Amino acid sequence: MSLSPPVFLKEREENNSKFLEIQQSQMTSIATEDPLQNLCLASQEVLQKAQQSGRSKCLKCGGSRMFYCYTCYVPVENVPIEQMPLVKLPLKIDIIKHPNETDGKSTAIHAKLLAPEFVNIYTYPCIPEYEEKDHEVALVFPGPKSVSIKDISFHLQKRIQNNVRSKNDDPDKPCIKRKKTEEQDLSDSQCKGAALKRIVFIDSTWNQTNKIFTDERLQGLLQVELKTRKTCFWRHQKGKPDTFLSTIEAIYYFLVDYHTDILKEKYKGQYDNLLFFYSYMYQLIKNAKCSGDKETRKFTD
Repeated sequence: MSLSPPVFLKEREENNSKFLEIQQSQMTSIATEDPLQNLCLASQEVLQKAQQSGRSKCLKCGGSRMFYCYTCYVPVENVPIEQMPLVKLPLKIDIIKHPNETDGKSTAIHAKLLAPEFVNIYTYPCIPEYEEKDHEVALVFPGPKSVSIKDISFHLQKRIQNNVRSKNDDPDKPCIKRKKTEEQDLSDSQCKGAALKRIVFIDSTWNQTNKIFTDERLQGLLQVELKTRKTCFWRHQKGKPDTFLSTIEAIYYFLVDYHTDILKEKYKGQYDNLLFFYSYMYQLIKNAKCSGDKETRKFTD
């Protein structure tokens, strides 16, 4: 007697398998078309109301703005600050902005608005002093010397070890003889402190980044390259690949990868609200393009 399943059961399993493949393909397609759809965001009702009422006054400078003042780094009058999310970050973030970068078109301000205690924005040539802290600071920028996020700790530890050797080899410094075990303990204790504390981003069009990147004050920093991701930015730069991210996208994706690769914790949307403004404006522009609403598109032009 044959124990093989009836033909109709085989057909049913095959149909179910095909259905699941099609469904998964459709879900992947939707996610590709709208990669911001599954974010864990605070209610954006306050932005919807602000959009409907139009531009509002900045309470600091009096300028007329939509959603926030890109000069004073504060929300405008019709966007109550208590209705905006506050994001807690695991690191301090420094953003070096190119002087020719148009303030109103920069997404760096989003990070400052949503994580004010963790984010600082500097306009080039103003750059903080990192030389004495290069073992706890990294620069996000692609290049042949860049390392992956998961390798950051290893390379920062190497910097500490090299610094220790340099000090020990200083001819002007009196030689202190230590046992090998003492030297190893000292090296180990210093390496345990090799933790990334601050990350630096350059806010500029890609054609203008070289001026800031080649500044000697940044050249000594560990360079980190992000995993390949595609931008959703509506002001895509001509001639550049879609893997060139906007500043807020780069900050967000770095933190997501840092959370999983360095902190070794499951990501549960802790930093999604960094895209609070970005995701809303993205959807606004997307809808405006579909409907041909030129007035709405002016908000982000």
